Amino acid sequence: MFNFALYLLNINQKKLKNHITMTAIDFSRKLIDLHDNLSYFANTLTNNREEAKDLIQDTYLKALTHRDKFADDTNLKAWTYTIMKNTFINNYRRNQKANTIVDTTEDLYYLNIPRKSDFVSPESALSTKEIKAGIARLEEDQRKPFEMHTSGYKYKEIAENLNLSIGTVKSRIFFTRKKLMDSLKEFQS
Repeated sequence: MFNFALYLLNINQKKLKNHITMTAIDFSRKLIDLHDNLSYFANTLTNNREEAKDLIQDTYLKALTHRDKFADDTNLKAWTYTIMKNTFINNYRRNQKANTIVDTTEDLYYLNIPRKSDFVSPESALSTKEIKAGIARLEEDQRKPFEMHTSGYKYKEIAENLNLSIGTVKSRIFFTRKKLMDSLKEFQS
């Protein structure tokens, strides 16, 4: 039993010798090395390139600010992913709370106002008609991928359905959108 205790003590001493604490420079370097992973994760969370950049920046700031809470023997990638996920959730909740209407009127006047109206102004009806006519004037090989994309199909689904490569589908949608924007300049605000 005494030999086993010495054995454990010897192992723990070896671990202590091999365990070198991470310096601030090492920490920063490892954090920077995770940029591609964090960028991919931020894009999957936000689906918006600018919001993803902001989320990465917030994550870096929090990771550097709370570096002292990071245990050297833990996974830095998992730690930063957790920071990013929690930051995203907190920002989402904050935005939801900011969009909440608090009605302090006695009869809840603001909450009882109908939000949607079935009324369509003549200008917007005409605009919609012109936009649809602009789309109808497009050639079939441009119009079909564009209509499928605006209906919610993914690039891959469009490519498979029309027997085209994904690159061709993306290119056609891009140029069709550009062509429509040029032809419908009067409707842009």
